[in-house]
Amino acid sequence: MKRRLPRSALALACLAAALPLSAQADTYTQTRHPIVLVHGLFGFDAVGPIDYWYGIPSALRAGGARVYVTQQSAANASEVRGEQLLAELRRLKAAYGHQKFNLIGHSHGGHTIRYVAAVAPDLVASVTTVGTPHLGSPVADAIQAGTGVTGTTATVSALVNGFASVISLLSGAPGLPQNSEAAMISLTTKGSAAFNQRFPQGRPTSYCGQGPSSVNGVRYYSASGTSVLTNVLDASDAFLGLSSLAFWGQDNDGLVGRCSSRWGVVLRDNYPWNHLDEVNQAFGLRGLFTPDPVAFYRTQANRLKQAGL
Repeated sequence: MKRRLPRSALALACLAAALPLSAQADTYTQTRHPIVLVHGLFGFDAVGPIDYWYGIPSALRAGGARVYVTQQSAANASEVRGEQLLAELRRLKAAYGHQKFNLIGHSHGGHTIRYVAAVAPDLVASVTTVGTPHLGSPVADAIQAGTGVTGTTATVSALVNGFASVISLLSGAPGLPQNSEAAMISLTTKGSAAFNQRFPQGRPTSYCGQGPSSVNGVRYYSASGTSVLTNVLDASDAFLGLSSLAFWGQDNDGLVGRCSSRWGVVLRDNYPWNHLDEVNQAFGLRGLFTPDPVAFYRTQANRLKQAGL
């Protein structure tokens, strides 16, 4: 005689079958180690309703990932920001028992996470840089040259430090030190070359090439865009269009050159995104029919999951 399911159990089974796959247990982004998102220059975790990583943390968490969004100095040297991140990772390890982390850094955040991976590889499972000027940015070179010639370096630095302090204050981290001149130097061609000499892990073996996939047990990945003016409704496009003139026609995202963004395994270096599209800003505005940045981060999380990270 066949046993029948109780009506309540039968109802639950039917409900589960009727739900879309995404509404059931979604583990697509459920990495072994937590994902840590690290912002770039003048970045933040959140300022009021504005998230730096717009819609990205929630999308990763919806797929099962444990996600932390950190806050470093809005403007400071790569090593200073790296030490701040290292202290935060050690705090998370002590508080929650995490052994390693999957670090994802945008723009200057890429230098920040590379620093941590170099000095504390035991804490890092993977490094993914997005739109990071590993070889420096001609925009930073131009700013350094311009303020140096006009003798306004100190004045501009003071004004920018004030702006960076406001960002940190509004994002709930008022005590972080700001040093915009040190940040600028870190992002110049010369400053980045010095940084790469000290911390070469993942460096491409040739110009515009790819680097090793793993160094000291840490996996390295990179991605970037090569579009600038992507949405007429996005006010930030005007600024990026102006800054892109520093590249003299070379492929770039408005602030970072295509070849400069390459580090470790290059996932793709020509997404039709500009520098802010790479983190789904502003408020998700991007070019029509272009790939969804949020989907990129979900796919990368799944890649890390499949690699056992």
